[in-house]
Order: sequence, then structure tokens, then C-alpha cells
Amino acid sequence: MNNLQPITQEFSQPEQLYAAVDLGSNSFHMVIVRVSAGSVHIIGKIKQKVRLAAGLDEHMQLDQDSLERGWHCLETFAERLLDIPVANVKVVGTATLRLAKNVDVFLHKAEQILRHKIHVIDGNEEARQIYLGVAYTSANQGNSLVIDIGGASTEIIVGNDMTPIHLTSLNMGCVTFKERFFADNLITEDAFAAAIAQAKVLLAPVKNDFVSFDWQQCLGASGTPQAITEILVTQGISDSIRLDYLYNLKQQCIDCIQIDLLDIVGLSEARRAIFPSGLAILIALFEELKITDMQISGGALREGLIYGMLDNMQQNDRRAQTLEQMLGHFHIDADHAKRVKNLALTLFKQVQKQQNTDKFDCQAVLIGAAMLHEIGLHIEYRQHHVHGAYILSHVPMIGYTQQLQSCIKTVVLNHRSDINLASLKPFQAEMQDKLSVLIKLIRLACLLSIRRKDKLLPPIDIAFEDNKCSLTFPKGWLKSHPLIDAELANEKWQQHKVGWKLECL
Repeated sequence: MNNLQPITQEFSQPEQLYAAVDLGSNSFHMVIVRVSAGSVHIIGKIKQKVRLAAGLDEHMQLDQDSLERGWHCLETFAERLLDIPVANVKVVGTATLRLAKNVDVFLHKAEQILRHKIHVIDGNEEARQIYLGVAYTSANQGNSLVIDIGGASTEIIVGNDMTPIHLTSLNMGCVTFKERFFADNLITEDAFAAAIAQAKVLLAPVKNDFVSFDWQQCLGASGTPQAITEILVTQGISDSIRLDYLYNLKQQCIDCIQIDLLDIVGLSEARRAIFPSGLAILIALFEELKITDMQISGGALREGLIYGMLDNMQQNDRRAQTLEQMLGHFHIDADHAKRVKNLALTLFKQVQKQQNTDKFDCQAVLIGAAMLHEIGLHIEYRQHHVHGAYILSHVPMIGYTQQLQSCIKTVVLNHRSDINLASLKPFQAEMQDKLSVLIKLIRLACLLSIRRKDKLLPPIDIAFEDNKCSLTFPKGWLKSHPLIDAELANEKWQQHKVGWKLECL
């Protein structure tokens, strides 16, 4: 779970603590945030694998072991909650506590331990809160399909910006499917087929409701999608989740024969037991809902609960807020950042007519990279492009998906000095082409803004043809500006070294 977004309106108190506790079917989570000087910062997180859903018997009764695991976990949470005002704490239970016939037994003792009321929310409310958490932390363009695979339920939501339009909660999850289809510890083709088929049966009544929506992006909230993204990144793949990757991971699981022997590079030990079952559900979702690619959101249920308590939360552009906050935090020259951004966008608008930018927010990457291209100066000058990429690999950027942030990092790495083509290799070929164009644009925008003053440049035409970029200046302008002329000559050489061609007329 990433850090939460900044807010623009200060609270009546200078500093307050808030906590959200999610009693999930697989894990119990607690997140604690500090609201100070108009910003929200995570200051504590606790996650414990409780596997509550595994304790449900055929009569929907939680067995004693699962009850004890849950209560023991809450004893850890309780002490930390003592420091937080009661009104600033929200505790919710989800699918397993909805299903358990003896839920009152669990709740009676759990509330005594926590000293807080536990709200067992229905599936639709869980879906709504998940969507709000995703929307607050992952700014979206147009309609978005949001999916969260939990331990005993899966929530599916279509929404636009902060408004969920259509939502549902289905009784299928990675823990319950593990107990049903992979209980013998074996990972077989037949087990996968049975799990996928059952997921499709459960999806059938609602499938058309979601396929009929014209949604522009699909976002996965934590759990299985997060685990798959971690696997891809570890294996050197910077890409969205795609169906062919899921099929490949399915075969890797089958090749390992049994769960105890499951060994996939990038898969955490904590996720191993429930990975095949979660993967089966995700494959069914991709196939039935016609999903081509999925990106990871910045938040989910816990973020939705936190922001639901912040009544004076401003629903502004989360990306703009994030960039403004980072400019201040890393002492970036905001005037120059905006100067480079404006020039890069001016060039981009000409290029946009010539280049295919469909299905990817190239403009968001260009704006982010332009505004943050000097973030590495926070460390030192000589290698500040390298330092900048390092910083952007480790700081949260609320409003940006993981893929967008990875692209911004790559463009910042290449905004000056030698061009690192190896940094493009983790991306698919089509994405490499887009990033190459953005790198050329940011390099030119930085170069042409070298004097760090406004209104010095004439109208400039830019054109791309295959691997060649052409810049056209007014007649005689370059000769009368030897500094920029010399910088462009060096840039021609830098691009030539990697097989690119820059022409200045």
C-alpha cells in the first residue's frame, strides 16, 4: 500500500492521527496516518495473515483455531489504537465475517479486545469503499474498471473519477478457492480448469453488466494483481498485467506440481499458498470481462476508509497535487520545471498528430518527467539524472499507476547526458517507441531552456520520421545564439551514438 495523497485544506487541529482496520478473509490490516500541515502521511502499517476464511466449515461456522488467530492478531492492534481518538478509528469486517453463522461469537470478544465497534459491511459497501480508495490514490481518465480479489470475495466496480457507477461483490476468493480446488496441495491442469470454470459460473449473472460499459482502463487493487506485478518487475518486465502473462504463470505453477514446491521468481513466501487460486480467478475475470491489460492501483479498502473520515478532503487533481508537493519537498525550481513542461508540451502537441499515443497517457508521463527532471539535484549535480531515477523508484506518486511512474522514472533517467537504451528493455516494443519519443522531447525541452528564462525562444517546428527528429528554427536564429547551437551539436552526437538522428534546420 502506497503513501496517501496530499490534501489542500488544513484541518482545524494542526495534527491528528487516523486509523483504518480491515478484518479481511485472508489478512487483517491496520494503517495509521498522520494529518499535518495539509498533508496525509502513513506512519504505521501492520499486516498479519489470519486466514479467517480457511476456518469456515461446511455449515459456515468459524472453527476455534481461526477465532483464536483473529483474536490474537487484534491484541497486537489494540495497543496501537490506544493513542488515536475514538472518532478517528474505523474498523470493518468483510466477506468471511458476512458469511460466518457464529460471527457474534467473534465480534463479542474482538470488540472487547479493540475497545472499538466493528462494522461488518455488506459486499456493495465494501465495493464502494474499495473504489473510493482506488479513485483517491490512482487518478483515472474516463470510466475505470476496478477489481479486488480478496480471501473470500471479489469486488468488481465500474466508476468515473470519484463516483462508482455499477458495482458487485461475488462470493469467490483466493482462500476459499484454495480450500475448494487446491486443498490437496497439488497444482494440476484439472484443478486450474475447475477453479476457472467455477469463477466463470459466478461471474455469469453479472458479466454483461460490466462488458457493456465503455471503460478506458482496468485497475487491480492489491492482492493477486499486486503479487503478479511484483513477479513481473522482479523478472525485468515493466508492463501491465496481460492475459498471456497469466497463462505463463499458470503453467509455471503447474510445473511446480504442488504448492509446497511452488517457486516462482518474485513470488513472496507469504503469498505462495493462495497464489494459484487467486490466479485462476484473475484468469476467469480477464477472459469473461474481455480485459486486455490491468494496472495496479495505489490503494483500496483501507484508503477508502481513511478518506471517508476526512470530510474536508478536496477532490482536486491528485496528480497536480502530487507534483506540487514533490516540488516543495525536494526543493525543485518550480519556475524552471514549469518552463520545461510548457515547452515540452508545445513540442508534444505537434508530435501528437504524427505519433500514435492511443491507450497510453503519454502526456501525463511527459508532464511528470518535465516537472521532476531536476529532482536528483536534491543529491548532487553531476549524476542528477541517475539520482532522480533512483528517487522516483522509491517515492510514492499518488494519482499515478505503477506503470506511469516507471515511465516517468525512465524519461528522467534519460533527460540529459548519455542515453541509456538498456533502461527501455523492460518495456514492450510499442511502449519503447513511445518512450523514445518522450525522451527526445524532454531532452530538447531541457536543452532549449538552458538559460532558464522565459520568452527567449522563437516558434520552433518539430517533425518525426522513422528514427529521425527534425527541428526547424527561423532563418539565422541558431547562428545568433551560439550557446544553443553548440548544445544542439552535442545532442546530435549523443543521439547518433544510440542510432537516433537529430537534424536542426
